[in-house]
Amino acid sequence: MTITALRAWERRQWLTAGAASMTTLLVMGLPADLIPNPVFGRQIAAPWWAWPVLAVTAVLSGLLFATYVRPTGGADADPLADRQGRRGLAGSVLTFFAVGCPVCNKVVLLALGYSGAVRYFEPVQPLLAVGAIGLLGWALRARLRGQLACAVSPAPAG
Repeated sequence: MTITALRAWERRQWLTAGAASMTTLLVMGLPADLIPNPVFGRQIAAPWWAWPVLAVTAVLSGLLFATYVRPTGGADADPLADRQGRRGLAGSVLTFFAVGCPVCNKVVLLALGYSGAVRYFEPVQPLLAVGAIGLLGWALRARLRGQLACAVSPAPAG
């Protein structure tokens, strides 16, 4: 069912999905120092799963963002959009915590200290990653199903 909704997308929606995916990749990958840069650094090496999680998150976030682009002649905003948007936002925030350096995150460091971040937070990061991808997937599926259920034909030219 969700594939059917994606097949109905216009070029503008696909371009938006690509741009939003790249933006997500940069906004999360640069501060987490998964993308090497002179501004941010990591004190603990990134785990093997950080890049796949970031890539999946970027794709899901881009697709989810593109569901908010109204097709030419499409219907007005979806009344359930706020709920799905919150799930997507929660998934993105969880991903940021999941792929980031546990001792470089000021919130975690203030709450748990250095040893607490390594001892308690680092082992939880893979679970955060799974939860983040789950939330993003759930929100995307709901948005795509809504596009099919609430499809409105364009108004006749007048």
